[in-house]
Amino acid sequence: MMKHFTIFLILFSFMSFVTATPTIEQWQTDNGARVYFVQATELPMIDIKIVFDAGSARDPQNKNGLAMLTNSLLNEGAGGLSADKIAEQFDNVGAQFSNSIDKDTANIGLRSLTDAKLLEPALTLFTTVLTQPDFQPTDFERVRQQMLVALKYEDQSPESIAENTFYQTLYGTHPYAIDAQGTKEAVAALKVEEVKAFYQRHYVAKNAVIAIVGAIDKARATTLANQLTQSLPAGEIAPPLPQPTELTEAKTIQRVYPATQTTVYLGQLGVARKDPDYFSLYVGNHILGGSGLVSRLSEQIREQRGLVYSTNSYFYPYRVTGAFVLQLQTRNDQTNTALQVAIETVKNFVATGPTEAELTAAKQNIIGGFPLRIDSNKEKLSYVATIGFYHLHLDYLEKFPAQIEAVTVESIKAAFNRKIQLDKLLIVTVGGDKTAQEE
Repeated sequence: MMKHFTIFLILFSFMSFVTATPTIEQWQTDNGARVYFVQATELPMIDIKIVFDAGSARDPQNKNGLAMLTNSLLNEGAGGLSADKIAEQFDNVGAQFSNSIDKDTANIGLRSLTDAKLLEPALTLFTTVLTQPDFQPTDFERVRQQMLVALKYEDQSPESIAENTFYQTLYGTHPYAIDAQGTKEAVAALKVEEVKAFYQRHYVAKNAVIAIVGAIDKARATTLANQLTQSLPAGEIAPPLPQPTELTEAKTIQRVYPATQTTVYLGQLGVARKDPDYFSLYVGNHILGGSGLVSRLSEQIREQRGLVYSTNSYFYPYRVTGAFVLQLQTRNDQTNTALQVAIETVKNFVATGPTEAELTAAKQNIIGGFPLRIDSNKEKLSYVATIGFYHLHLDYLEKFPAQIEAVTVESIKAAFNRKIQLDKLLIVTVGGDKTAQEE
């Protein structure tokens, strides 16, 4: 009886998912921007996200932080309007502007009601911010100082120190090595002319993906996308990123920091976004360390031994190979024990994979919960933008449950054996002195 009930739950999850899956349409603007559109008529709203291949990986050598500074300055002054005026005018029409950056992408977004009296002025202002940034020296200096303050704060955060040390060691001279905020030395030396040059090179139509989700039809979406980009030069797409070089041997780095707890980062290179092992690694890591308190890592380190409050692991899939990262915090005198248990747990998982029961539970959790993660326009927008930027298939969301369901114990085991090299792990610890860690 229980077996039949489990099958019913899986089938119900599939049916719910198919019902919730949005239909994605795709085309190009007149000057080469790729557009991905989902009509969503449930609410009189529209969400727009423009994604440029202008993340921190595009920072020129020794100019780390330039991509973030450029993106942060867009709404600090545009078309002769000050930051306060821009914020006030968006507020007056009930619209929300957003901007952000990560290693691969620089993003700007707009959320507005579809009433023409509100949407049209919001779109006009959004277009001004996108295409006519002022990059005034006073704005440049204010935002640069804010970044320097944030970097100073990072120097006082054990977790930030551990994360930055991990990525810098793992990636070496690769563009993914440095955090998007850059370094104090690089940011202090940046010039406003460099911001303008970065914007002119990367904020161009052919280097952009426009994601639109909302209560408009395709004809209106086509007009809107052309309106947003018609003042942008066509430009060229950014060149391919180099592949990172894998570590040739295991490495352990200990950073002494006056704290009662030690922060641990453990890992190595992992997976790129379009890697054929992606789904097996995704499901496998859900079991290993991605599902919170019910994961293998949490069971072994937290529940059975009480060494940590929480621990987790992730594969970060970027345009080229991202990182596999395992994180935990523990009392200084328990660091080595917690670390040994974490490594042994990963080793056992690589060797044997999950049990059939673990795999079934993970599939039910992932497939059953996914419709809730795309049930709002904002959440749909994020997935649509990801599909566009990484050139995933338009039916990616529709086929997602089948891709998850196709994962097997053997495919997880094989994928983890291909990706995880236990003799080449990078370990970074930040906390009490070495003597305390070795007790």
